[in-house]
Amino acid sequence: MQNSDDILVIDSFTKKYDNKLAVDNISLRIKRGVFFGLLGPNGAGKSTTIKCITGIGKITSGKIFVDGLDVEEDYKQARGKVGLSPQDFNVDFFGTTEKILDYMAGYYGIPQKIRKERVEALLKRFELEEHRKVGFDKLSGGLKRRVVLARALVNQPPLLILDEPTAGIDVEQRHALWGYLRELNKNGTTIILTSHYLEEVEALCSDIAIINHGKIVAEGTKEDFIKDGSTLEQKYLEITKEENE
Repeated sequence: MQNSDDILVIDSFTKKYDNKLAVDNISLRIKRGVFFGLLGPNGAGKSTTIKCITGIGKITSGKIFVDGLDVEEDYKQARGKVGLSPQDFNVDFFGTTEKILDYMAGYYGIPQKIRKERVEALLKRFELEEHRKVGFDKLSGGLKRRVVLARALVNQPPLLILDEPTAGIDVEQRHALWGYLRELNKNGTTIILTSHYLEEVEALCSDIAIINHGKIVAEGTKEDFIKDGSTLEQKYLEITKEENE
C-alpha cells in the first residue's frame, strides 16, 4: 500500500455526518514534490477531506497516510508533517504577527532558540518584518494571508495544504503569493491547493483531481485536462455539469 514516493495516500476513505454521506469511498495518491489542485463545488467533500488529513475530523472508514504515518493511529507525528493554511482566519485576532508564529512553533514543541530563528526567517521570507508587532486585526487582507501561510510553515512540513489561500485579496497580492508558493514547491514542499479561482490552479498546479458529491470524478495531470484546447475552467465546468445532470 505504501510507496516512499507518495507523501499522501487516501485509501477507500469515507466520511459520514450522522446519516449524511460527505465523502464516498475515495482513494487518492499524491507524490512528493507535486503541486496538486483539489477542485470541486461547495459541499463536494474538499474541506471534509482536508479535516480528516489533518486529524481535525474523524474518519468513518478507510485509511489516510501522510508520509507513511496513519493520521489516526500516529496522529501527533502525522500532524507534524502537515502545514495547513485554512480559508477562515482561525487565529488570535489581537495577537501580533510575531506572537502568532511563536505560539504555533511552541505548539509543535520547537525549542526556544530554534523557534526564534525560525520565526525570524519566516518574517523575512514573507516580508512581514515591519508588521511583526502589529495585531492581526489591524493587517490588510493580503498581509493576513501571508501570516497564516507563514504560520503553516513554522514546523517545516513536507506537505502544505492551502484552502482558498488567495480569497479576498487583490490581483497584485495574489500574484505575489503565487511567487512564494512556487518557490516553496521548487524547494521540495508538496502543496495541495483548493481554490475557486480556476486560473490560479491552472497557473500553479501540475496534477489535479475534481471531487463532486463526495466522489473523485476526474483525475490527471493539468495537460490531461487542457489537451483539447479547453481552459481548466471550461473543462471543470463541463465535468461538474455532467455530474450534476
